[in-house]
Amino acid sequence: MARPEHFRKCLTRLLGEGASPESPLASLRRGHAEWPLMGGQVSASGNFQGCGTNADWMSALCPLLWDVPLHHLSIPGSHDTMTYCLDKKSPIAQSQSRLLQLLGKVLPCITRPIVLKWSTTQVLGVTEQLDAGVRYLDLRVAHMPEGSENNLHFVHMVYSTALVEDTLTEISEWLESHPQEVVILACRDFDGLTDNLHEYLVACINNIFGDMLCPRGEVPTLNQLWTRGQQVILSYEEASVVSRHRELWPGIPYWWGDQVKPQELIHYLEHMKRCGRPGGLFVAGINLTENLTYILAHPSESLEKMTLPNLPYLRAWVREQCPGPGVRCTNIIAGDFIGADTFVSDVIRLNDKLLRC
Repeated sequence: MARPEHFRKCLTRLLGEGASPESPLASLRRGHAEWPLMGGQVSASGNFQGCGTNADWMSALCPLLWDVPLHHLSIPGSHDTMTYCLDKKSPIAQSQSRLLQLLGKVLPCITRPIVLKWSTTQVLGVTEQLDAGVRYLDLRVAHMPEGSENNLHFVHMVYSTALVEDTLTEISEWLESHPQEVVILACRDFDGLTDNLHEYLVACINNIFGDMLCPRGEVPTLNQLWTRGQQVILSYEEASVVSRHRELWPGIPYWWGDQVKPQELIHYLEHMKRCGRPGGLFVAGINLTENLTYILAHPSESLEKMTLPNLPYLRAWVREQCPGPGVRCTNIIAGDFIGADTFVSDVIRLNDKLLRC
């Protein structure tokens, strides 16, 4: 495709810039008037809507962006992707404190509902998230102590009803229907996995995705992936396993603020930007995190009730970000409660900044 020299120079110049002229914090101090609460929407009633309008957003990008490496694009992600299907009857995960595990066994009718409402970060299913435009999936893999030998689940304090193999198959089937979309799958945690289970999981990954997998190396562009027929970059946070399998990528850095207040979370993210972005793919998490003090002070609340009123503030920060290779640029931005507002579309639209002169 012939490309005007003007656009080429424009793209080259912008890829070297690290941030928009105005500080994100300055925009936040102006207030939220310019970011309407409804219109995408933040649903205080808990009504989440999947949106298919972004189902093929990568192939719809301006062709000038097809040759930009993925770590210089703006990509929406979901934090703790699989928590929409946590099991109400699940035991407390082995990775949690012994006290919490004991309470889960002695007082399950009290403990489990409390843990569940503070562990659920998503409402839409994985296919709905992909249809909405999410392209980074945060997959926390685990093996339940009482579970079947090779049945792997997802985990976030408690275990999921969904099995890992079934979910990966669902993602593969979605990709077959969207041949120019690319997903980044981050397999993490591995609570209770033995060496044999790691090898079993990698075998499942290869059987399900096959030639869709992009072997590790330099971060590819969309054009390169399309040419090869590859649609999956799979990161695996277990270095010894990665070293044995070329189809796996190392763990992707995740900026996790561990903050209850959105102001403190933004302060953390701005600090990380000042320190400089990692060289490859990385995630900035705009997910709030409860602590015991907050839970005790708000016994009737949940993570959803804590998060939804703060989404406009967090979204204002998102809209001020800029993708690209600059030290203060962002890449993947992951959030909770996909479908509650315009977060996914906001992250995708950041790519337009790469085209502005």
